[in-house]
Amino acid sequence: MNILQYNTNRKQLIIPEYGRHIHLMVEQIMEKKDKSERNKLAKAVIGVMGNLNPHLRDVPDFQHKLWDQLFIMSNFKLDVDSPFEKPEAEKLSAKPEKLPYPQNYPKYRFYGNNIKRMIDIAIEWEEGELKNALVYNIANHMKKCFLNWNKDTVEDSVIHSHLEELSEGKLKVSSDQLPLSISSDLLKLKSKNGNGPKSNHKNRKRNNRKRY
Repeated sequence: MNILQYNTNRKQLIIPEYGRHIHLMVEQIMEKKDKSERNKLAKAVIGVMGNLNPHLRDVPDFQHKLWDQLFIMSNFKLDVDSPFEKPEAEKLSAKPEKLPYPQNYPKYRFYGNNIKRMIDIAIEWEEGELKNALVYNIANHMKKCFLNWNKDTVEDSVIHSHLEELSEGKLKVSSDQLPLSISSDLLKLKSKNGNGPKSNHKNRKRNNRKRY
């Protein structure tokens, strides 16, 4: 009489993607006392592992990855000759360094950190048409961000004031480029790109029609 074995009662797999049979093969290799036989079996298992991932065969260092995974599945206890340097358990278990994350808390959060970076870059540019065009585009982007976060309309004077404050009085939209884009045009552009609530509602309706 066969007794069913549930995976929950079995030994936990180290790399579940390879399944239990590959892990059993690795365990069987470790039981062999003859190193030459272990080397032969290890190469055979590497071949099976490669066949399970044919889409990765053209990936650089694919064989290196397979050998690393073989050692990982053996808990780094497998003693065979590898064409690559054996991975170290300490390095794999080491926690990665924390990524630097901007901890500044801007007064006008709806503009985001990218706007402040753009302003800082614009300040360093030489005076001229290119800088004027950049400042005008920054102001328009600020206006779009403001509309996206707050209201359906905003006075240009508010954007000018915020731009001057964020640039510490170093940037100002050139008078020959005023006024900024009309609020309704920016809102239309937002809806056209699928960011507005109306466009999302329309897209949902279209998708529902296609389904039925």
